[in-house]
Amino acid sequence: MTVTYTDSRVERLRHGMETSVLSFPLTPFDDEGRVDLDAFRAHVRAQVEAGPGAVFPCCGTGEYFSLAEDEYAELIGAAVEEAAGTVPVVAGVGYGWAQARRFAAAAERAGADAVLLMPPYLVDGPHRGYVDHVRRVAEATGLGLVLYQRAQVKIDASVVEDLAAIDTVIGIKDGHCDLDQVQRLRLAAPPEWLFFNGAATAEMQARAYSAIGVSAYSSAVHAFAPEISHAYFRALRAGDDAEVERLLRGFYRPLVELRDQGKGYAVSLVKAAARLRGATMGSVRAPLADPTPDHLRRLESLLTTGLSLVGATA
Repeated sequence: MTVTYTDSRVERLRHGMETSVLSFPLTPFDDEGRVDLDAFRAHVRAQVEAGPGAVFPCCGTGEYFSLAEDEYAELIGAAVEEAAGTVPVVAGVGYGWAQARRFAAAAERAGADAVLLMPPYLVDGPHRGYVDHVRRVAEATGLGLVLYQRAQVKIDASVVEDLAAIDTVIGIKDGHCDLDQVQRLRLAAPPEWLFFNGAATAEMQARAYSAIGVSAYSSAVHAFAPEISHAYFRALRAGDDAEVERLLRGFYRPLVELRDQGKGYAVSLVKAAARLRGATMGSVRAPLADPTPDHLRRLESLLTTGLSLVGATA
C-alpha cells in the first residue's frame, strides 16, 4: 500500500502541525516497573483534551527504548482509542530495521496514522546504508514515515532524492538544530514533505526554525504543562515577541539549564514534572534515573513560576 501526500492521514497531520504544538506523551510505570495502562490512558486523554496538533506515543519522551514489543502494541492501541480520531497518532519505531519493521507493523495494526522512524541502534553507517534502512522499514507498513534525524543520523541532501523515491516517506523531524543543514534538506526535498523542529526543548529554537520555513515543533512541556506550551505557541504565532521573550526568560531558559544538570533529564525531568502536577506516572525505567531531591525542588519552584506566568495554577 502506498501513501500519497493527499492521503487523509497525512493531510490531517499536516493540518495539526500547522495549527498547534505536537504532543509526546509519557509512559507511566507502576511501583514494580510495569506499564500502567490505565494511567497512560488518562495521560493521553488529558493531552488530547489540551488540543495538540497530534500525539506521538512511544517515542523518546515515552521511553520507547525501554518497551517490550507487546507493551508497545498495547500502548499504541490505547493511544489510538483515547485519541478517538480527534488528532493523528504517530507511533515511534526504531532499533535496527528488523525490529523497526515489527514495531511499525504493530503500530499499523493498532490503528496509528503514521510512524516516527528514530535512528537505528548504535551503528553509524554511510548515507546509502541509511536509505536502505528506511526502505526496508517502509516495506513492512503502509503508514507514512517521518524520519527523525538526531544523534548519529544526519541526512545528507544528496540522498533526499533516494529517500523521496520511497513512497511512504513523508517528512523529517530534526533534532540537530543545524539550521543550515535543515534548510538544505527542505530545499532539496519534495515541497509536500513535512518538517518539524524536534529539539529537546524545542521552544528555545522555535523562532529560528520559523525563519527558515519550519514552524512546527514538538513540545515536551506539553506533557506536563500544556497551559504553558499553548501560551508560548499562541504568542509565537501571533508575533508577540514581548510575550515570547517573557516566557523564554522566565520559564524555558531556566528549564533548559535545569535539564542540562543531569543525564537523561530530557525525559526524567519531564516525567517528574508530570508527577508534580498530580499525574500518575511512576519512575523512569533504567538506565534513566529520577531527578535528585534538590533538582526536584528546583523543578517544583520553576513549575509554579511558569504556571503563574500564564495565569494558571499547579
